[in-house]
Amino acid sequence: MEYNTQRPQLKITDYGRHVAKMIEYAKTIEDRQQRNEMASIIVDTMAHVNPKMKERTDYKQTLWEHMMMMADYALDVDSPYAIHREEPAQMHPQPLKRAETTIRYRHYGRALEDMVRAVAAMPEGSDRDILVQQLAHLMKRQYLQWNRDSVEDEVIVDQLTKLSDGRIKLPADFQFRDSKIYIDALAAVQAKKEAGDSKKKKKKKKKQNQAQA
Repeated sequence: MEYNTQRPQLKITDYGRHVAKMIEYAKTIEDRQQRNEMASIIVDTMAHVNPKMKERTDYKQTLWEHMMMMADYALDVDSPYAIHREEPAQMHPQPLKRAETTIRYRHYGRALEDMVRAVAAMPEGSDRDILVQQLAHLMKRQYLQWNRDSVEDEVIVDQLTKLSDGRIKLPADFQFRDSKIYIDALAAVQAKKEAGDSKKKKKKKKKQNQAQA
């Protein structure tokens, strides 16, 4: 029995291993005319295996290019299109720039601190008041994600004031929710994320198995 782990890796998985074997067989055909005929059959098979390619106006040329790529450009046939060998691009990673500003409270992250500054710059009004309260709830949830043991509401209020340089003040009647509500919400988000990740992994594995079959 031949296992996928023992087989050569497919350069393009969209067409499956049977097409790859057809290409390898075409390389062994000595008669040029028969090789050309086999190449045309392979291209038609690729279009049948991956019908979405036909949605492209240049799908025939793309199929020929994919076939030659899968053959390591070693299939000597008369292509109806000019085949340009794609060389791997020589790319160098750009150096990462160091952040010019420091994060005052790491458990909130830079994005939330940017949100606080943006809301603080808004003109007074009902829209701003709603965003201020949403920020306060978000800050408590973020804090509890970092430390679920305990958090005093006064700490959140004080840190919101400092992050906004005193420009944001919560209404006197504002009330935070019980910590358990935030923690349960975090747990629900995490469970949904894990379920989604598991589903994606299964789908990816199934697709890989089908391609390697």
